[in-house]
Amino acid sequence: MKDKKRAMGRGLGAILSAESKASVNSATDEGADKFVGNIVEVALEDIYPNPTQPRTYFDEKALNELAQSIKNLGVIQPITLRKDGEKFEIISGERRYRATKIAGLTTIPAYIRLVNDQELLEMALVENIQREDLDAIEIALTYHRLLEEIGLTQENLSQRIGKDRSTITNSIRLLRLNPDIQNAIRSGEISAGHGRAIISLESEEDQQILFGLIIKEKLNVRQAEQAAAALKNPKSQAAKKVNAELSNNYKRAQKTISDILDVKVEIKASGNGKKGKIVLDFKNEEELEYILSHIK
Repeated sequence: MKDKKRAMGRGLGAILSAESKASVNSATDEGADKFVGNIVEVALEDIYPNPTQPRTYFDEKALNELAQSIKNLGVIQPITLRKDGEKFEIISGERRYRATKIAGLTTIPAYIRLVNDQELLEMALVENIQREDLDAIEIALTYHRLLEEIGLTQENLSQRIGKDRSTITNSIRLLRLNPDIQNAIRSGEISAGHGRAIISLESEEDQQILFGLIIKEKLNVRQAEQAAAALKNPKSQAAKKVNAELSNNYKRAQKTISDILDVKVEIKASGNGKKGKIVLDFKNEEELEYILSHIK
């Protein structure tokens, strides 16, 4: 069964010969047709990772789980390599390459591409964007590298990856946030939507205030956007709406005070959530005296 699994590329070039490893380096070289578009088995010892690979973290537990799967089923999806003399550089699939080594195999099925350094970096970056487990900051950094290092325009990038220009622009803007806020997005403590609400504020001080408010009051994105609008213009309708939409902590405090005093209580919080006021309703002097007796 194991031999059958590993025979994936045997009819398409088998294990690459020493001659072919050394002689084929471009699409015009003799024998190049055996590489391009075909799946071939490549020895792991002849493969090395791309030093500019956008992905830098590999979860050890997930790698071991993948290695076990590869032991049982083989490598289901071939990796993609670039021919580099007698060696092969990984374009995509480093995680599968690492797991295959852990599984104790000596070869891996691969597609071979004959590309230059710039094409290699672009392919690695674009492949990185397509991953489902990327956080918003990793995506923004990848967009930035494609624009800066490859020299793509946002319009070119939009066409190549099938994303709207506005999506790319909004993503890259997240890189202007301070490192603490970026780390909070990477860890999942806040979302990219929260980050966009924060970056809409020009003042770094206001950004920090809103960030603290989001964490402390567990604001959703809509509430964060309203709080941002309130910080921009404290006298606006948005600021009044933020006051009206109290956090759960304030709602609990409002109910607790109301239950103790047996009167209607309203808490009004400021836009930054650091201060506010408590309004107590009373109908007559007797109710006022009752309230005072409980406060004393």
